[in-house]
Amino acid sequence: MTAIILDGDSLTIEDVVRVARDGVKVELAPESRTEIVKVRNYIEENWLTENAPATYGFNTGVGKLKDYKISQADNARFQKNIILSHCSGFGEPASVEIVRAMMVVRVNAFCLGVSGLRVEVVERLIEMINKGVTPIVPIQGSVGASGDLAPLAHMVSVLVGYHEAEAIYEGVTMTAPEALEKAGISPVAFDLEAKDCLALINGNSLCAGMAALTLWDAERMMKVADTAGALSLEAIRGEQAAFDPRIHSARKQPGQINAAENIRKIIEGSRRTTEASRAVHLEDDILHPTHAPRVQDQYSFRCLPQVHGSCRDQIEHAKTLVSRELNAATDNPLVFWNELGALEFMSGGNFHCEPIAFAMDLAAMALIEIGNISERRLFALNDVTLNYGLPPNLAGKPIGLNYGYGIIATSAAAVASENKTLGFPSVVDTIPTKSSQEDHVSMAAWSCRKAQQVLDNMPKIIGVEYLLAARAIFLTQDVLADYKLGKGSQVAYDVMSSKVPFQQEDSYMPNQRIPALALAESGEILDAVEAAIGALN
Repeated sequence: MTAIILDGDSLTIEDVVRVARDGVKVELAPESRTEIVKVRNYIEENWLTENAPATYGFNTGVGKLKDYKISQADNARFQKNIILSHCSGFGEPASVEIVRAMMVVRVNAFCLGVSGLRVEVVERLIEMINKGVTPIVPIQGSVGASGDLAPLAHMVSVLVGYHEAEAIYEGVTMTAPEALEKAGISPVAFDLEAKDCLALINGNSLCAGMAALTLWDAERMMKVADTAGALSLEAIRGEQAAFDPRIHSARKQPGQINAAENIRKIIEGSRRTTEASRAVHLEDDILHPTHAPRVQDQYSFRCLPQVHGSCRDQIEHAKTLVSRELNAATDNPLVFWNELGALEFMSGGNFHCEPIAFAMDLAAMALIEIGNISERRLFALNDVTLNYGLPPNLAGKPIGLNYGYGIIATSAAAVASENKTLGFPSVVDTIPTKSSQEDHVSMAAWSCRKAQQVLDNMPKIIGVEYLLAARAIFLTQDVLADYKLGKGSQVAYDVMSSKVPFQQEDSYMPNQRIPALALAESGEILDAVEAAIGALN
């Protein structure tokens, strides 16, 4: 696998995923290394002297302690104390992939050459990534400004080889010195100098890394939802007119246009979603004793492109915001060359994670809506007033003796409702910290964690929709044998029924639930559909 070159400008969400999950190595771009060294040399020659003016983080305390001077003789001790005091995270350890994502984002921020730390620090962090030393980082503790201080401090405690810090190496948790030594990273004990520690901990890299991973998976989940919705449309012999490209071109919303095109591709060639198929009377259709044209389906089917499409657009917007953050310098202070060839010290607030907080709150809401409309479709499949002749609860014969799928649909409803309580936007909350020196924060870390919780719930809803849609097709396959499914729909049904061999009698539901949810989580049905009909949007 080709190493990813980090230059502070071209890191993508896909790159972050490859480093975090696939172990792809990273390299420091030569021009970035040159600039980091040049900046640091200037700082050491001009700023790191006893008579230098007070410069935040170089020779002063940090946060509310900004007015306290730090002597050059005490700076190494100061760096260590920042690490010790800031290792204050709570909760379960972040996953290996989240920590690796955080690390690569942090390195890339330094490649802009405006952070002022030593290149040796950057290269050591790269070595940890490439040799697989992953710090144990508690997932809670960041308020999203001033950056992800506590989580990044735990990362730094491993970087310096602090004896009580822990890391994972080759799947085993051990002390930081043990992990560094086994990985061949030398020296095991590594000292930081002025500004090194502040540059390492004062940034939004945990949030940006988490966001990149979640958005990568969310984009795929959008296509999984399209395949489930198409299968449900086949199950109720739905109207195709709602997916006509002319309708969506008239709306001009790109996500909507793409979602409608996906449904058309999946059901292409379907005879089940035709008026002739709908004219076949099903024995359980007690509401429609004689056939009449349906005219319109309920919103959860007919408005699928509008809802799925709007959600897609929010994910795209979130990706734009996060992609910018992956290539941003987010620590404080930053240093810049002026027109005289000298460095200027600039104290600002790029560490504030507001863009990521907005992005991930929007992403969470988009995913929640996908779950909401999926739950409405699977509810309709069970309901005789909505499912156009399918058995109540999709129960086998004899109905009553067999209960069917009402309770697993209720379980999906419970998860959809749980997601709704995660929809409150974290970014509108704030809590002053550090004696109100940091009086407005973004809560972006919770935005990211919350969005991931919603995403983790999605297969539990969409998997049930897969299950019920396939069940409905199974129950009507004999009477509708002359009305084939679309090319993509048939593949989706075949994969589903190969994992869940349906029968008339009720059967142990976990044996159906577990494979159905696994298919939604893995995207196996999506992969099979795309292999048959081409990539979806």
